Amino acid sequence: MQATIEVSGLRKRFGRTLALDGMSFTVEPGRVTGFVGPNGSGKSTTMRVILGLDAADEGHALVGGRSYTSLRTPLCHVGALLDAAALQPSRSARNHLLWLAHSQGLGAGRVDEVIEQVGLSSVARRKAGGFSLGMRQRLGIAAALLGDPAVLMLDEPVNGLDPEGIVWIRGFLRSLAAEGRAVLVSSHLMSELQDVADHLVVVGRGRVIADTSVAAMLAAASGDRVTLHTTARERATSVLTPAGAAVTVTERDTLIVSGLPAERVVALLSAAAVPFSEVAAHRATLEEAYLDITRDAVEFRGAAR
Repeated sequence: MQATIEVSGLRKRFGRTLALDGMSFTVEPGRVTGFVGPNGSGKSTTMRVILGLDAADEGHALVGGRSYTSLRTPLCHVGALLDAAALQPSRSARNHLLWLAHSQGLGAGRVDEVIEQVGLSSVARRKAGGFSLGMRQRLGIAAALLGDPAVLMLDEPVNGLDPEGIVWIRGFLRSLAAEGRAVLVSSHLMSELQDVADHLVVVGRGRVIADTSVAAMLAAASGDRVTLHTTARERATSVLTPAGAAVTVTERDTLIVSGLPAERVVALLSAAAVPFSEVAAHRATLEEAYLDITRDAVEFRGAAR
C-alpha cells in the first residue's frame, strides 16, 4: 500500500457552521508533516473525515489511494491517535491492545513488541484507568503502531509527556518517517514541530493557508531582518531610522531591524560610535512564522490586558 494521505476539496457543514471549505493537501511518505491551525480551523474535522468518523459533504480523503472505510484491516494500513482517553479503564494496557490486535488478525507477540517500543513494559498489566495522561499517550501511540502501518496520524502526541517522553517522541517520529512512512502530526506546540517536522500544512477557517517546508516557512518569516544587541537602544534607533530602517524592541537590549542589511547596520552604528555587542541575520522561530501567517484566521482571541 502506498504511504500517502490525499485530501481533496473537502467541504463539511455542521448546521450553520462551515467546518471545511475546500480543504486540500497531500501527506507524502518519508517525512513528518505538521498539521497546524487555530482552534476551529478544521484540523480535527479533517482527521475525522480521513478516518471515516465523519462524512464529507463534498470531496474525498484517501489513504494509499483508498478510502478508510474500504480497508478490511485498517490498523494495518493507517494508525491513529486522536484521543488518548478512548479506552476501557477497567482493562489492563496489554488487554486493551490485545482486544484491538485480535480485531485485526494480529497476535499477542505484536502487542508485546509495541508495548516495549513505547516504554510501557513495566506497567503492561496495570489497569489503564489508573494511568497518567502521559502513560495514556504512550498507550495510544502503541495502539497506532499495532498493525505496523505505512501511514500514521497523531493528534497532540506530546500532550502529557514528561521531558524524557518528549525527547523520545521526537526521535521516534523522525525514525518512523525515515522508514518511508507518511506521518501526520497535529499540534499547537510550534516549538515541538520545529524540532521534528519536515513539512507544514497550515489551515484556517476550513481551508489550507500554507503548504510548505519548515525551512521555507522560517526563511520567509526571517526576511531581511537583523537582530541587534545594544545597551544604547535609543541612540541606535535614532541612527538607523533616518537611514530607512524599521526598528522594533523585543527585549531590554535587543532590537529587530528591518530594511537594512547587517553590513549597513554595522557601518552606521560604528560611524556614530553607538556601542553594540552583536549584529546578526534574524532567525525567526516557527511560532513567529505561524502567528504571522494565521493572524487573519484566528476566531477565538483573548482580550489584551
